[in-house]
Amino acid sequence: MALTDEQKAAVAEWVKEGDGLSEIQKRLSSEFDICMTYMDVRFLIIDLDLTLKEDEPPPPEPEPEPAPAPESQPGPAGQAPPPEAEIPAAGGNVSVDVDRIVKPGAVVSGNVTFSDGRQATWMVDQLGRLALDAGDKDYRPSEQDVAEFQTALRDALQKQGF
Repeated sequence: MALTDEQKAAVAEWVKEGDGLSEIQKRLSSEFDICMTYMDVRFLIIDLDLTLKEDEPPPPEPEPEPAPAPESQPGPAGQAPPPEAEIPAAGGNVSVDVDRIVKPGAVVSGNVTFSDGRQATWMVDQLGRLALDAGDKDYRPSEQDVAEFQTALRDALQKQGF
C-alpha cells in the first residue's frame, strides 16, 4: 500500500514522538482509515528509514567497582582455584562451579569451595531443593560462607540460564 507524502510525514512525526509499532498501527487506522498488519507497519518504518525509540540501544551503564575482600576470613593460601565455570562471590572467599554432566537425580549440580578451603558438592533436585554434601556430616560452613555460597550459586545458575 502506497502512502501519500502527508501520511509518511505523519508516521515520521509519530516515530519522533516515541510511538511504537502498535500505536502507529492504531493511528494509521483511526486518522487515515488505513488498515495495516503489525508486520506491514514494521516494513513501512524500515522503508521510511526511521528508527523507533525502543530500537535504539540504551546507553551503556558504568560497571560497578568490585567490592574489597573482607580481611576477617582470608582465603586458602597456596591453593589453586577449582577449574571450569568457577564463579567467585563478592568477597572472593567462596567459589562455585557448575557440573557439565549433571549428577543423577539433580536438575543441576556442582562443587563449592568455602573460605576455609573445605570443598563440598551441591545439587538442586526437581522440586528445587538444595542439597550440600561436604563428606563430613559434622562440617558446618560459617554463616558468611553460606551467604556467599548462595549469592555465588545464584549468579552461576543465572549464567547457565536457570
